[in-house]
Amino acid sequence: MDGMQTITIEVDAEVAEFYQAASVQGRQKLSALLNLKLREAVRPRRSAIEIMDEISQQAEANGLTPDILATLLEE
Repeated sequence: MDGMQTITIEVDAEVAEFYQAASVQGRQKLSALLNLKLREAVRPRRSAIEIMDEISQQAEANGLTPDILATLLEE
């Protein structure tokens, strides 16, 4: 896991027991899941318009022009 850092967080006793009893592979999966959830919590929310703009920019960068899009939508 490149670019990863270790932090300490407090959890309730049940969660701690579950984590401590998990296999190495189970702990890695829990760590990955927690990382995703924490990333969602700290990442600023984007509006649907911002997401659509980004998708449009990526499509154009990959060669999708308005003419090609119109042709695809007609089919």
